[in-house]
Amino acid sequence: MPRYTRKNIMKSLLAALILMQMGGCFATKIVTVPMRVGGAIVSVVPVVGNVADDAIDVAADTVDLIPL
Repeated sequence: MPRYTRKNIMKSLLAALILMQMGGCFATKIVTVPMRVGGAIVSVVPVVGNVADDAIDVAADTVDLIPL
């Protein structure tokens, strides 16, 4: 059975507060950074690479706007 000490409760509340403050920008970056890297890799493909990269960038920009 876990012991709920004042120190453990304060640590948990502090961690939750920090996560809530940085949640929006951090959560969307976890999703969009791999999208942008994938778009950069795809952009080297002849003919369709730049079109695919542009589409992926638009999708990543849209995900960045989501208020998480």
